[in-house]
Amino acid sequence: MLTLYDYLPSQNAWKVRVLLGLLGIAYETRIVSIFEGESHTEAFLKLNPAGAVPVLAVENGQAIAESNAILVLVAEGTSYLPVDRLARAKVMQWLFFEQYYVEPVIGSLRFWTLTGRLERNQALVAGKREAGARALGALERSLVDTPFLVGDALTIADIAVYAYAHRAEDCGFELADHPAVGAWMGRVSEAIGPDYPVHPYSIDPHSHA
Repeated sequence: MLTLYDYLPSQNAWKVRVLLGLLGIAYETRIVSIFEGESHTEAFLKLNPAGAVPVLAVENGQAIAESNAILVLVAEGTSYLPVDRLARAKVMQWLFFEQYYVEPVIGSLRFWTLTGRLERNQALVAGKREAGARALGALERSLVDTPFLVGDALTIADIAVYAYAHRAEDCGFELADHPAVGAWMGRVSEAIGPDYPVHPYSIDPHSHA
């Protein structure tokens, strides 16, 4: 039985929940109390030296961290990770894009906005907003002529990028300015289905500054 070390408001963990659910893979959940320091305990750091969720403990007792690496592991041998070398490399391209241009930008702004930390990070906000606008612009250009990021069907590239991108309005970005992105988000949402809610930070009483 797989074990997912999870924090419900994390969209990085959300990605993994989605893929495991779409594939019908059974797993156990261990909730990690981020703001109470549980991710920096000695026991957790043995699972992920970086002290972050999600972490997936696999059958042989080993564990893998980093959400997009977990997606690759779980998707291996399924339609969500193409076999074709070029298509597979394109999936990897978008996974790297997400972790460089989306999660640390839109994800950070969203976290600061929703947990009352925007003011204390004010010196970084303008740069993050500019970078977020560039990321959404790159997505818009890429999605004009294709239904999904890599070909005609949902892959882990879409799940990864969608996770934080579709919450961009939570921190002030106007998705109406990006019609191709908006249409893609609709297709991804339909393909994923309604069973994977986005959990607000408010469910964790320790999340606010």
